[in-house]
Amino acid sequence: MLLIKNKSKCFQNLIVEQKLRSITVKTSQSVRNGSSSTQSTPASTSYPRLEKLKEQLKSEELSSTNPPKKRNHVRLPSWLKQNIPMGNNYNRLKDNLRSLNLHTVCEEAKCPNIGECWSGGKENTPTATIMLLGDTCTRGCRFCSVKTSRKPPPPDPNEPFNTAKAISQWSLSYVVLTSVDRDDLTDGGSNHFAETVKLIKQMMPSLYVECLTPDFRGDLDAVGRVALSGLDVYAHNLETVKELQRHVRDHRANYEQSMTVLKHAKKVRAESGKPVITKTSLMLGLGENDDEIKSVLDDLRQNDVDVVTFGQYMQPTKRHIKVVTHVDPDKFKFWEDYSKELGFLYVASGPLVRSSYKAGEFFIKNIIDKARKDFI
Repeated sequence: MLLIKNKSKCFQNLIVEQKLRSITVKTSQSVRNGSSSTQSTPASTSYPRLEKLKEQLKSEELSSTNPPKKRNHVRLPSWLKQNIPMGNNYNRLKDNLRSLNLHTVCEEAKCPNIGECWSGGKENTPTATIMLLGDTCTRGCRFCSVKTSRKPPPPDPNEPFNTAKAISQWSLSYVVLTSVDRDDLTDGGSNHFAETVKLIKQMMPSLYVECLTPDFRGDLDAVGRVALSGLDVYAHNLETVKELQRHVRDHRANYEQSMTVLKHAKKVRAESGKPVITKTSLMLGLGENDDEIKSVLDDLRQNDVDVVTFGQYMQPTKRHIKVVTHVDPDKFKFWEDYSKELGFLYVASGPLVRSSYKAGEFFIKNIIDKARKDFI
């Protein structure tokens, strides 16, 4: 390799020298032909192209002897590093998804917990988050790595059945359904969502189903349609504090609209006689302060939201909004304790926690069962 580099350098120097020789010959001929302007000009400024090539040759020699230093990259804290995903359950789920042309938010959003959730972790209870309505979103939130387009391909009409069929073949006890935003559809994709839940419940009545929905542009009929589909947990993410909504989310999303979605889902299920758990998630590390987070938690409790999760925002690509701070694990523990004191039924809080993180689902199932018994 060293020999090849040296030969390449010699070849480059040879080309530059040939150019210098050619210019020198031409200028010398010009001088001999009696160019008065050339004779009266100092040698150092007579031949600008010659001087330029000399400087170029010098700079190349310097750069070859003093190579540029490598850029210093900001390293992730140790608590944000995860193992490479692997395992039998992981590989089986991945192969099955590809064969049925299904998508997961785990892959599309580059979730750091994909290996733990798909393999089942310590409790050996694999969980997957299926993404409905395709893999292309009509919105462009600054934190999200999912593909975007004003006019995505139409939804696959077979997706509800294929999703239910795939899930029935997996060893799952809890599944999360989510979707991209589909502002191009009149119902926001709510009928597609509801149909998928109904088919899953027909094939596996005992399976717990959580739906992490978009805001459906504030269409409460669409929210009610999904809430009444038979799901067990209705989730919708606020993503960040009220003060950072415009900076972080797409302009069509807002704090009040998201809070109304959670409130309405709880209301219509209570009116139907079948209680539902409501859930939301906040990303930390975007520049929020403690008072802003506390204000969000107060609003959530006023709207009877049962479950909240906190996780570290991690910039998926250079195009996305930058991380302001890596929040210390002790701070996540503080928010867990603080939220529990406010009366949330369950709180998952940690740097790698995501809205559908599997660690909380065992406890949420117990909460659902208890709520059903209390209601009866």
